[in-house]
Amino acid sequence: MKVFLGIFVLLESHKPYLAMLSIQFVYAGLALFSKASIDKGMNPCIFVVYRQAFASLVLAPFAFFIERKKAPPLSFILLCKIFLVALCGITLSLNLFYAALNYTSATFAVATTNTIPAITFIMAVLMRIESISIKNQYGVAKVLGTVTCVSGALIVVLYKGPSIKFMNWYPSVHKEFSHSSVINCSPKMEWVKGSLMMLSANAAWSLWLILQGPMIKMYPAKLRLTNIQCAFSCIQSAILASALNRNPSSWKLGWDVHLLSVAYCGIIVTGITYWLQVWCIEKKGPVFIALFTPLALLITAIFSAFMWKETLHWGSVGGAILLVGGLYGVLWGKKKEKEVETAGPNEPRQNEAKEEIRLECITHQ
Repeated sequence: MKVFLGIFVLLESHKPYLAMLSIQFVYAGLALFSKASIDKGMNPCIFVVYRQAFASLVLAPFAFFIERKKAPPLSFILLCKIFLVALCGITLSLNLFYAALNYTSATFAVATTNTIPAITFIMAVLMRIESISIKNQYGVAKVLGTVTCVSGALIVVLYKGPSIKFMNWYPSVHKEFSHSSVINCSPKMEWVKGSLMMLSANAAWSLWLILQGPMIKMYPAKLRLTNIQCAFSCIQSAILASALNRNPSSWKLGWDVHLLSVAYCGIIVTGITYWLQVWCIEKKGPVFIALFTPLALLITAIFSAFMWKETLHWGSVGGAILLVGGLYGVLWGKKKEKEVETAGPNEPRQNEAKEEIRLECITHQ
């Protein structure tokens, strides 16, 4: 009995760690299932429509019942602002992300998501939401981390390098990590185009993260705000998909990988994972959540090696290491900056926009 009680206590104290590990598996599955569905012929724009539809339906009852007393009334001007934010952020980001999967791999997609904190930091500095001070150790760490992260992304995009021989499990029909499988069957410019689209998707997502601060000030019901943006994104993506694809049969969903993928991304990723992240943030804080982000890259690379028979390459691995190292540099700098700000009794509290960016930087595609 004491043994079971000890195990229960141990699991109880490690709940946040287990939750974050589960979340990284979920995010790895997002890239893998999405890649599988698009490779099987599903139109990327239509994929976004169905994903956002599932997400809206899942979040709607929670948003209605949990925040029915908290949510302020919606004016027409506020709805227009939410519509534009969803268009510039969610719709643009997701459509670019899934279109880029045509030219890249699931592993590369997950690898480039590690650039989101760095891109968000750069945008926040340009908008004067974040500040840079190289006089302090944490300021230098943020700058060097951002540069390292962006450099790693460029290496992953532009340099493949020799293959890792001991990881070549399928020598006769192997595919290469990141972009090599694309290069084998299409011109190099196709790969570059896909890479730039993926980075543009991350930039659009970073812009959306920054805009969430002002939006939450105007409409503090976060769950309803997320639900409304998902619904608007679904409508916008449906218009885009209808304009680009006139074939009605491409909208059909059967009991296959297409239905599984959109349901997984909409219900599991947007619905369940959202709540797990919020719970972990309350327990451990946003920096703790962000530290687990690179695990999704490792998990995706391992599963891709078996599912897609991809072979790792030294150049791609080196770029991924720089990505992760730069991410940790930025996070460490932010953590130290926050500690310094909260240590002084006379220091003013940071504005809510900064806090929202810190929190939202850990969210995924």
